[in-house]
Amino acid sequence: MLVSKHKDVVSVPEILSLEDFIANPPEGMEWVDEQLVEKTGMTLKHSEIQGNIYFSWRSYINSNQQGGKVYTEVPCRTYKQGRRPDVAYLTPDLVAQFGNVPTLPQSFPLIAEIVSPTDLAEDLFLKAQEYLQSGCEEIWLVFPESQLVFVMTDNQVLGFKAGDVVSTQKVLLGFSVVVDELLG
Repeated sequence: MLVSKHKDVVSVPEILSLEDFIANPPEGMEWVDEQLVEKTGMTLKHSEIQGNIYFSWRSYINSNQQGGKVYTEVPCRTYKQGRRPDVAYLTPDLVAQFGNVPTLPQSFPLIAEIVSPTDLAEDLFLKAQEYLQSGCEEIWLVFPESQLVFVMTDNQVLGFKAGDVVSTQKVLLGFSVVVDELLG
């Protein structure tokens, strides 16, 4: 049981394993190193960038009739954890296959993670590698304060700075946006 400052009691289902998390993922939580961990560090800037990426990817798939869906904070399984990417794109084929499951049983093909003030860069790059080892084809790591975007695939890491145009490498081919537009 979690108790808030306002004495409201909120019930959280008992999660004892990754399988429990996959079946019933609690809102705002990830399953990391065999325990529930609350996602923290969300700032106004983080939320704005998350919305900008969601809007950009969604507008692109709508205008090109590419299909698929864009999500925020949606649960997926990696080879060892239960994660909630900040923004994720699911291809039409995977929507047809997994569109109604509580947790995607693999990483999303395209993911964006926005660095929070509490994140350690090393941890973020390890998380990106975890996603790539679990079905993700491309991940965008967005660093708001330094105004950098790294695009990682299984065989390359590309860096973009303010003023540059960042583009997808393997998923949503043809999509590009100026880094400054993502950063607000």
